[in-house]
Amino acid sequence: MKKVLIFGGSGQIGRHLIRRLTKKNHLVTVVTRNLHKKGAILKTQGNPGYVEVVEANVFDEDQLNQLFKDKDVCINLVGILFENKKNTFRNIHINFPTMLSEKCKKYKLKQFIHISALGIEKAIDSNYAISKLEGEKNIIKNFVATTILRPSLVYSVDDNFTTNIMTLLSLLPVFPLYYNGDTKFSPIHVFDFCEIILKIIDKNILADIIECVGPENLSFREIVKKLLKSIDKKRFLFPMPLSFAKIIAFLFERFSKPLITQDQLRLLKYDNILSEKNKSNIDIGFEAKLKFDQEIRKYSYMWKKGGEYSR
Repeated sequence: MKKVLIFGGSGQIGRHLIRRLTKKNHLVTVVTRNLHKKGAILKTQGNPGYVEVVEANVFDEDQLNQLFKDKDVCINLVGILFENKKNTFRNIHINFPTMLSEKCKKYKLKQFIHISALGIEKAIDSNYAISKLEGEKNIIKNFVATTILRPSLVYSVDDNFTTNIMTLLSLLPVFPLYYNGDTKFSPIHVFDFCEIILKIIDKNILADIIECVGPENLSFREIVKKLLKSIDKKRFLFPMPLSFAKIIAFLFERFSKPLITQDQLRLLKYDNILSEKNKSNIDIGFEAKLKFDQEIRKYSYMWKKGGEYSR
């Protein structure tokens, strides 16, 4: 049994991870900025008595010090795909994880597990990727017992990727493909990804960087086709010219939650598969087995005709 401190626990990965950790009898403390809004949901994710939800201002030094006392493992799941006035890439991907790594060192934790992203090394023209890389470098420099996980696309019924695409496919007669839909991903189901994290904790695996991938590589076009088949829809897939895509992304940035930004468009140029430069989940003895088309069928019925989200 270990005492695990989680930041960013209210997202897709966090909720699944809390359930898996408490089943293994680990004591979990989840930090949230809004206890009233998220406390009840987070407490019900794990076995009773094994989950503590704490409200804190994570940039408050005194509050942060209290959180790290007597903990064994810190897991950082916090990340953003686009910036706004409150959250910038520098604050979320560089300053915050750097501060966590310093606290891990100060309070002599056994492990710091930081979730980054696959494919960022090549994406030198993406502010998202640049900030992720700088954050990683600071963490590794600050705290020796660090493991950085770089997952490809993590999906499940709780994600914002497959679910959003199926909603758009239900609504639109035409669906755009950026870069002809050729960008490759290695989708990993959230269950498999959480199993990797559990293995790292239970076996006390320490490695600078581990790339986390599913059992197959799929192009974005193939992913969309599998989603279409799963919801029994036929749509025209339109390879969008890059010049037009840039205009669309620019316009979407005017919304508080844009579907795509110019920075994300640049990021989509680069494949999201194993680089073979770092260790992978296979190297640490865990091979993901859950296949994309089989898993999406377990929840895609909600977008079929007559389903809850069908249009």
